Amino acid sequence: MIRLDGPGGGDTPPPAWATAELLTDAITAAASKVQVDGPTIDDRAHTFTFGRQLDVRIIRSADFNDGQELTERAVAAYIAKYATKGAETATGALDRPLKFAAELAQLDISDHARRLIRTAWTLGARKDLEHLRLRAWAHMLGFRGHFSTKSRRYSTTLGALRDARAEWRRAQAAATTPDNGPETTYVLAHWVFAGTGLSDAEAWLAASIEPAPETEGEPTYA
Repeated sequence: MIRLDGPGGGDTPPPAWATAELLTDAITAAASKVQVDGPTIDDRAHTFTFGRQLDVRIIRSADFNDGQELTERAVAAYIAKYATKGAETATGALDRPLKFAAELAQLDISDHARRLIRTAWTLGARKDLEHLRLRAWAHMLGFRGHFSTKSRRYSTTLGALRDARAEWRRAQAAATTPDNGPETTYVLAHWVFAGTGLSDAEAWLAASIEPAPETEGEPTYA
């Protein structure tokens, strides 16, 4: 979503000449001109630009349920709806990094997602691309950021949202727990892999060296 505010930012309305149609024309012109220089691969310079398809739509009150007012909260809900629509099938990104490319064969993901992840993994082996850390982020298709950006002044911050969720959880737990004095909440912010137990070979070895249980009535030798 692109919003045009007044000279004072989000607290002031835009001037009368700043119409939605004018903003649409500005977006269309900018999309055709903007470009970002990419890496040079195999002596060939790459440049990133927008594609030929551009669909700019003006958000109006009629786009919301029952024609509700075009408030900041309603706009945020509108964006969240379409930003996450079909996200579970669009990419199929994993929730953890890969250790070996062979793991892809055992994962329950779409063929399209598997090809994208494998491509990121393969490109990550190139010396001229190692600064991108593509293998470390292959499970996210090479992308290591958030899917959206926003203005601090217009919206809020992800940190503030995390704090609000944590506070709500603490209040919810306190409402269902008897008050037995001061409560201490431990927050674990870092997890470390401890292990998976014995492998099949290790379990067999441990069983083979374990002394046999004594039988009642039989002598014990030392």
